[in-house]
Amino acid sequence: MTSKRPTSFDVAKLAGVSRTTVSFVLNNVHGVSISEPTRQRVLEAAKKLKYYPDATGRKLVSGKSSTLGLVLRQSPEQVFADALLPQVLLGIEQAATTQGFQVLLKPLEPDDNTGYMRLINENHVDGIILSGPRQDDTEIVRLYRDGFPVILMGQLPEGGIPFVDIDAVANASCAIEHLIDLGHACIAMITNASLVYTSAQQRRSGYLKALQRAGIEPNASYLREGNYTPVSGYEAMNELLKVKPTPTAVFVASDVVALGAILAIKRKGLRIPDDIAMVGFDNIPLAEYYDPPLTTLRLPAYGLGWAAGERLIRLINGEELDMESVLLESELITRQSSVGN
Repeated sequence: MTSKRPTSFDVAKLAGVSRTTVSFVLNNVHGVSISEPTRQRVLEAAKKLKYYPDATGRKLVSGKSSTLGLVLRQSPEQVFADALLPQVLLGIEQAATTQGFQVLLKPLEPDDNTGYMRLINENHVDGIILSGPRQDDTEIVRLYRDGFPVILMGQLPEGGIPFVDIDAVANASCAIEHLIDLGHACIAMITNASLVYTSAQQRRSGYLKALQRAGIEPNASYLREGNYTPVSGYEAMNELLKVKPTPTAVFVASDVVALGAILAIKRKGLRIPDDIAMVGFDNIPLAEYYDPPLTTLRLPAYGLGWAAGERLIRLINGEELDMESVLLESELITRQSSVGN
């Protein structure tokens, strides 16, 4: 036989208070006057009985669901290809757990203009973390300006929404400078996504700035767009291999996209880095096991998730953020895809 799960009635009986008082104390409801001795009796009773209020109870009392919504503006195929998502999700979940919150993951197709309101109305999330914002996403800007708690992982420069990110422009420039230092001048780029995504715009900007600083005229035919998936990298690299002169190096602004680009190069009978050097972006867990191991920029996925979750909870709780933006450090991880053995 299994023991009966304790209820708020059991806590109330042991503490000598009403069930309403138990709910107020355990859900930290603001604006209710409860003496400190009473609050301590409730907490001690709950601890002794190993009672924890469930999410439904919290919502009934506080009007909140204690749920953070993590929104990805991507298709299911793109979400499944996201090798960093588990680390991001773990960071958010651990930040949420420390404050009694849970996390709901919700992919929204890029052309879904009603998804945010459905998420809020049907799933009752208290705030939204938007990963990978798009330049044309006016709905998330409207939600934020209407007072709904929103944090971006990424940036919308014109929206004024608080964010956590890395300096993608500086990091992309670092990748190109690495290739220039190795003697390359014909350097192509495959973006991580369509240029409607601000992360793709920033990485492209870093690529162009580094070329210009080095006195290398950017070649428009050397620039192709990826779409978060290996197949997009394969197709983009095949296009680049038809360009004359053939690039001697390529910056692929996503390690997942780079996997397809590597296959395209090998199927043409070319060698990496002897014929074409490559630098990726993200440092996904598999990057060091690619053939050859991939030189790439480390994206602190867990840290981004944790910071986004922690800051969103502060907004939900009505706190002011000490700063609107948080930029985490990144670094270039040098491996054989650019420097050889």
